[in-house]
Amino acid sequence: MRLSAIHTYPVKGCHRLDHDVAGVEPWGLAGDRRWMIVDAEGVGVTQRETVRLVALHATPHGGGLLLRAEGHPELDVPEPTDGEPVAVRTFRNRKLPVPALPAGPAADAWISALLGRAVRLVWLARPTRHIPPGDREHDTGDQVSFADAYPLLLATAASLDALNGWLAEAGEEPVPMARFRPNLVVEGAPAWAEDDWAGRPLRIGGVRFRAAGPCDRCVVTTTDQETGVRGKEPLRTLGRHRNVNRKLLFGLHLVPEETGSIAVGDPLVPDRPA
Repeated sequence: MRLSAIHTYPVKGCHRLDHDVAGVEPWGLAGDRRWMIVDAEGVGVTQRETVRLVALHATPHGGGLLLRAEGHPELDVPEPTDGEPVAVRTFRNRKLPVPALPAGPAADAWISALLGRAVRLVWLARPTRHIPPGDREHDTGDQVSFADAYPLLLATAASLDALNGWLAEAGEEPVPMARFRPNLVVEGAPAWAEDDWAGRPLRIGGVRFRAAGPCDRCVVTTTDQETGVRGKEPLRTLGRHRNVNRKLLFGLHLVPEETGSIAVGDPLVPDRPA
């Protein structure tokens, strides 16, 4: 089993960046989801509400972020270093707000024009807890960025092949891995092997992770990540084949137990169950 792809999403909900090598920090991959778009109430704006986010390409660089989208001029956004923090939440039902620094009026205007609504861009200078203790089986404390729940998401190529087989049987088109927006893709594992890894340590290259459990999928998986067109699959098929306690499962959450660097081609070795 080996790592076949690495992705980050610098702004929560934006188009992916592909990497050959990535740094692993306590809260996930370096540069992953440290920026977020929020509404007037400080609640995160994601692809759940607006598919226009697929058009947002964001590239971190030393000291800032470059924003690009077709039909819009590029904008270089400096990483905020001062200013009054604002309280934001990744989702409206999250109980714990976290302090983030505003990116400034130029970034706000640029992204508002892209999305066609008034929004703000904020930066998470210091990752911190945004899910109360006890709300998850595997608590990460403050080890999380603006990710939904856990620092990283892993998926296996064979599980996607199995899902696409079910889609073909139903007369539906296959879906690419991009629909699931993973950070890490693994090849060489049997389909659904990741189910057995939940709750166990595993090592990718020289970095140790803890598998925190399966990922419950949402409407974002029905959105074409290149065009923004939304349909009904693969959620409908996951509902028939991967519905566990009313959760539609695909992928595995990971929490770093060490920092370091991982690269495409690195072996993945799960520890034996206790």
